[in-house]
Amino acid sequence: MLNVGIVGIGFMGMIHYLAYQRLRGVKVAAVCEQDPVRRGGDWRTIKGNFGPPGQLMDLKGVAQYADLDALLADPAIDLVDICLPTAQHAPAAIKTLAAGKHVFCEKPIALQPADGVAMVAAAEKAGRMLMIGHVLPFFPEYRFAYEAITGGDYGRVLGGHFKRIISDPTWVPRFYDPQVIGGPMLDLHVHDAHFIRLAFGMPQSVQCAGTMRGQVVERFHAQFRFADSQRIVTAASGVISQQGRPFTHGYEIYLEKATLLYDFAVIGDEPDLAMPVTVLTADGRVECPSLPEGDAIAPFENELSEALRAVQSGVPSPLLAAALARDAVIICQKETEAVTTGNRVNF
Repeated sequence: MLNVGIVGIGFMGMIHYLAYQRLRGVKVAAVCEQDPVRRGGDWRTIKGNFGPPGQLMDLKGVAQYADLDALLADPAIDLVDICLPTAQHAPAAIKTLAAGKHVFCEKPIALQPADGVAMVAAAEKAGRMLMIGHVLPFFPEYRFAYEAITGGDYGRVLGGHFKRIISDPTWVPRFYDPQVIGGPMLDLHVHDAHFIRLAFGMPQSVQCAGTMRGQVVERFHAQFRFADSQRIVTAASGVISQQGRPFTHGYEIYLEKATLLYDFAVIGDEPDLAMPVTVLTADGRVECPSLPEGDAIAPFENELSEALRAVQSGVPSPLLAAALARDAVIICQKETEAVTTGNRVNF
């Protein structure tokens, strides 16, 4: 049995807690949270832009700590799941690794690539795993796209377009603070930056136009170029003020022998699948592949199952690799530079 301690009980901490309940071979043995109300299991004030609302949780049998040092002193804890604000990821992860615990850290890895490098070095020194929770490849729609790109059945990948836009998350304190969360670029678009890096490789340059809110990019359109001059990827992401569409994401991916389409949104409080995963083939057929069904928690269940497998087997997961997560932050950093300077930026 793998014993997990969750550090930070906000929206993602709650989602991870619910996902762990569905897995065998793992137990949430402790939570660490400064707020005494949430630490005791009253999560009714927790809110997100998908998934279930916060609720009262029965934490009987779960150790409750007010600070990280106390949790790290618990010899029963094998893996620490960090769901703190992004600015706290690096110091919390480095301290946890030094204490001899494995780390699963919610995305992004850190606010700055240098902090990600330090986290990787700490994991290597401690001989423990550092996994970063980029969940997008564990959504069936994105797993299908990744396998279509890397499998080769549809030929070489030529490019694509990705979108990820939310309504203003007014319930998230300091969302637009570059020293705390980093705004839409690092908290939202980093999902697609990670997937682009995973499926297309590291870009060589980016051109990006967008608007600013204070010191962070609020909404933008980016164009990436790669070593293969025929491979062009674009992305649109950011925040809108209107609350009627709290979330939307999707893609259009171009391969030599197929085009992949997907478009999903939440309109009001209702899901709206405008375009299920659809494959346009070279011979004119339109195919809608059968994908695994599940609720909003299922992708996180798949993600944490992969983390559990990695720890138990000792074989790292390429999808949860910290170096890949570091590259996603580099991509976001270059996009921000392109917006603020108005120039194409090289990697």
